[in-house]
Amino acid sequence: MARQCAVCGKKVAYGHRVSHSNRKTLRRWEPNLHPVRAVVRDKVVRVRVCTRCLRAGKVTRAL
Repeated sequence: MARQCAVCGKKVAYGHRVSHSNRKTLRRWEPNLHPVRAVVRDKVVRVRVCTRCLRAGKVTRAL
């Protein structure tokens, strides 16, 4: 399963870690994903959703 939000599609971003001497090495920023039981097409499914989508109410959580 990819590290990607099931609602908005937010995924890992890549960039450089820059040291004091300006040497650059690769690093990655991972989205803040949470496993959630959500209602999708009238079924309860476990999906990974970012916290921004959870707070915005874009996900209908299952009880």
